[in-house]
Amino acid sequence: MMRIPKLAALAPAAVLLFAAVAEPADAPLRSRKFQFDYTARVDEIPAGSSKVEIWVPYPQSDEHQVISDVRVNAPAKTEVLKDPATGNSMVHFVVEKPQQPVEFSLSFAVDRQEYVRKEFPKSGGVACPTFTPEIARWLKPEKLVPLSERIQALSKQVTEGKETDLARARAIYDYVVQLMSYDKSGTGWGNGDIYWACDAKRGNCTDFHALFIGLVRAAGIPAKFEIGFPVPPEKGQGEIGGYHCWAEFYLAGYGWVPVDASEAKKHLEKKEYFFGALDENRVQLTLGRDLQLMPPQAGEPLNYFVYPHVEIDGKQYKGITKKFAYRDLEASSAPASAPAK
Repeated sequence: MMRIPKLAALAPAAVLLFAAVAEPADAPLRSRKFQFDYTARVDEIPAGSSKVEIWVPYPQSDEHQVISDVRVNAPAKTEVLKDPATGNSMVHFVVEKPQQPVEFSLSFAVDRQEYVRKEFPKSGGVACPTFTPEIARWLKPEKLVPLSERIQALSKQVTEGKETDLARARAIYDYVVQLMSYDKSGTGWGNGDIYWACDAKRGNCTDFHALFIGLVRAAGIPAKFEIGFPVPPEKGQGEIGGYHCWAEFYLAGYGWVPVDASEAKKHLEKKEYFFGALDENRVQLTLGRDLQLMPPQAGEPLNYFVYPHVEIDGKQYKGITKKFAYRDLEASSAPASAPAK
């Protein structure tokens, strides 16, 4: 028998809290410039291995970030390749007859701008839209985000009575933030498994956004997964513990709309902000899931791609030590009176 979690009503106090942080529509966009250092080492390579093959995400400029001064250090000749399906770029190299350990690093400067899309059309989007192939590809299911009967039914329940795609996406966002706890205890979290999210009701950003993306797609709205690294809001320098991910959904007649449901849960006072906005304290590396690398990896498609992918003699290897760090390159360009997100 299919089980669907019951929808929980938002507490009145929480609603008031969320409403209290609305920002002026004409608030200036904030930006941040920082250096990002990405280093890794392949440890304990089995004796007699003939080759170590490594892929590392390569940052790209887009309308929300400018990447410059990219430096790659590796013990073999490197090449930067792009996957035509996703646009993801990556550094690839092979170390023949490896000596232990194999170390490599990637450093680059980032000029990241706040991303805000909140001037929504009053119509809530185009009714019964026809999507181009480039947009329609983000309606497809993925290995851990299937569009099963259970997910279709839950999406229908969550969006019941909502007549526009904007209203449906907002209902799903509210549901995910209300249902999920940001909790990385134990095991099972971090895979972006929509069934895990539905059942465990907890996890990290991959789990939050697997649930959001799956329910949105089941409602007929394209949605895509994006991943990179967070930068602490405090200016300065330091280490970064790990990746961060977020999502965008497509509103026909308007365009892509960013969402960060896990940050909204961690900082409930910013819940209104993170529907339609991403702060400048991040850098994006790749997008999409079930990924094929360039050249193709020997193993299965990658669940997502933010850490190095390493294969030794054609088999995936996870004995990798990773370190990530940032250093601000200048003070924030925001005025001193800029409202907190």
